[in-house]
Amino acid sequence: MKPSRSLSVIRGASVALSLLALAGCTELMQKDQPVLTSRIYVANESSNSVTVIDGATHKVIGTVEARNVGTHDLSLSRDGRWLFATNLASGNLSVIDTARLETIASIHTGSRSHVVTLTNDNRHAWVANIAEDNVSIVDTESFRILGTIPVGKGPTGLTFSRDGRFAYVSNQGDKTVSVVETASHRVIKTIPVGTNPHFLVLGPDGRIWGTNTGGQDIYVIDPATQDKLASIPVGPAPQQIAFGFKGMQGPNAYVTVSGLNAVVVITADPRNPRKLEQIDVGDRPNGIWANPEGTRIYVGHEGSHDLRVIDTGTGEVIATVPVGRKPIRVVVSR
Repeated sequence: MKPSRSLSVIRGASVALSLLALAGCTELMQKDQPVLTSRIYVANESSNSVTVIDGATHKVIGTVEARNVGTHDLSLSRDGRWLFATNLASGNLSVIDTARLETIASIHTGSRSHVVTLTNDNRHAWVANIAEDNVSIVDTESFRILGTIPVGKGPTGLTFSRDGRFAYVSNQGDKTVSVVETASHRVIKTIPVGTNPHFLVLGPDGRIWGTNTGGQDIYVIDPATQDKLASIPVGPAPQQIAFGFKGMQGPNAYVTVSGLNAVVVITADPRNPRKLEQIDVGDRPNGIWANPEGTRIYVGHEGSHDLRVIDTGTGEVIATVPVGRKPIRVVVSR
């Protein structure tokens, strides 16, 4: 990728590779095969680790040390081979080999790297850095920083449009979402959304869904107009969103609401949202993800330090898995 004029190029960016990477990371990348079985990955912020759980049995397979501090967000490559993890306290991006369950590289992106999302073509990892008010672009083959894009104050959430033309970055300090044109790396619009906007996700309808963690609502942005389409009340301190089905009904939005210690389920129709149910879970639910079929929802809890599995058909918790301390993010391989 050739940096655009608006992209601040970082020359000589330091990339700290582990001994394994130094011994032949490129060769390993070519030889390793993707993990084919379903796995659940949980980022444990206070344990500086990632718990790996078998998606079928809900048994812990292993724990990966991030080799950094404050493991916060996760993004999995499309083939399931590489897991990228931000580390809030150390400001580094960990690269985890999922076949070996080992961190093979550490890339410094900023003093407080918060969230990471892979581009639709899997070539780059975009990392939001809270302290620097920017997004770092990391090459997923060389593990080198290509440059940075200035956004709003305190970026905390990041996702891409379905066609990959735009990136959306939530800025907690500005109470806004920056719309970035991915071809030019320029912010083309800033959208006011609410108090302490945090998590962002691409919805099944192609719209962008986000949470106002400092308030009591979630919001929806229409990529066709780049405007906020709706604001939906769900309860105090909403954290993250996943989408699933209740029998033949859906897709529905499953929202972790920390202030209620619950998952609130609403119809994923921003023009006519309806609350379907409220599922009581553990202490301070945060990270949430769905299996590919949308029949299981996985929820991490900061307070009770566990992952709970919800059957979307019955709305019941069917499994509880102890993980590390302060699980903050969950992703599931496909």
